[in-house]
Amino acid sequence: MGVAGSKLEKALGDHFPEGERYFGLENFGNTCYCNSVLQALYFCIPFREQLLEYYPDNKTQNQANENLLTCLAELFSQISLQKKKTGVIAPRRFVQRVRKENESYRSYMHQDAHEFLNFLLNHLVDILEKECETVTSEGVSTEPSNDQVNGGVKKAPSITWVHKTFQGILTNETRCLQCETVTARDETFLDLSLDIEQNSSITSCLKNFSSTETLNAEDKFFCDKCCSLQEAQKRMKIKKPPRILVIHLKRFKFMEQQNRHKKLSYRVVFPLELKISATSNDADSEYSLSSVVVHVGSGANHGHYVSLVKSHNHWLFFDDENVDMVDESAIQTFFGSAHEYTGSNDHGYILFYESLSADE
Repeated sequence: MGVAGSKLEKALGDHFPEGERYFGLENFGNTCYCNSVLQALYFCIPFREQLLEYYPDNKTQNQANENLLTCLAELFSQISLQKKKTGVIAPRRFVQRVRKENESYRSYMHQDAHEFLNFLLNHLVDILEKECETVTSEGVSTEPSNDQVNGGVKKAPSITWVHKTFQGILTNETRCLQCETVTARDETFLDLSLDIEQNSSITSCLKNFSSTETLNAEDKFFCDKCCSLQEAQKRMKIKKPPRILVIHLKRFKFMEQQNRHKKLSYRVVFPLELKISATSNDADSEYSLSSVVVHVGSGANHGHYVSLVKSHNHWLFFDDENVDMVDESAIQTFFGSAHEYTGSNDHGYILFYESLSADE
């Protein structure tokens, strides 16, 4: 990427951010799904800072002790410590570790970037939770928990820095139409998967996500107060939005008659600034778009992934080894097409929004 790197440095000139590095990632045979997600995560600054803080105390020269978290931390550290401002890095060790941990990624077939993001974040959470358990078992926490006092063995899961960065809380509310009793159940999420419609927006998709559904006929709700099955209304609300809100657009629809997934090219506008209404806050939570993972292609089982990231008020386009600066207006070209299955094949697939609230 020598020429491209020089071009990028020249384009930024004196405005090249102090201490920042813009490096493409080598593709190891259809690993664009991985590269695009890694770029989006690298430019999630809270996530990057936690990884770089984690790395010095946990780096290992012993391959037997490495895991996906140490490999990712090592990769981010390598990028951040490069002497050059631009270039290409081969995430070989990280990709090898991914393939070792999950056989699905050992082939050179097309993979889904959203499935990979889910796998990665959940795997990092597992590693961090086990580390917390190890610390506790070594005597750092000596007071018995309520569960232990009550004779139970179940412990509340640790809240890791991955949770603090990406985890939000949903409330599933069900209102019995007979007695009006509302039953609420909280559940956590690391990303929101939204159904999409033609010529819509993220705001309308979120409204549909929280729309009221009537439970009747065979889907009646068992009301504890009525002690019987009753018609009810159900809705999902965002109770506590996360620091980094990850939105997955469900662009791949399973067509039963054809027995395959088909890509929806629907035009879905994703704004640079987004407001989220939450039940735990009186005021809306405000977010700014920080990165977009784009699917290029017409089908679910083939194609390519690239990413757009915002860094220091300018936008960069990452396509494996290549990095270019793009105008902010270029984001609109990834909203989708006015036609269901035709038009442009470059569509926003995973969106990363960073909270603008200082206290998040």
